Amino acid sequence: MGRDDKVGKSNQAKSLPQTPKNQKISPNDMKEEVAREFLELRKSKKNKK
Repeated sequence: MGRDDKVGKSNQAKSLPQTPKNQKISPNDMKEEVAREFLELRKSKKNKK
């Protein structure tokens, strides 16, 4: 029949749908990755001046 329109908790809270396993990162590593990206942006702004 149709799709299930269930609204509720998922048993796979840590999984990301349609994301390849080699591209997934743990939540603990997320802060470190974001900090590296901000550092790269700062460096690129300084080089433009």
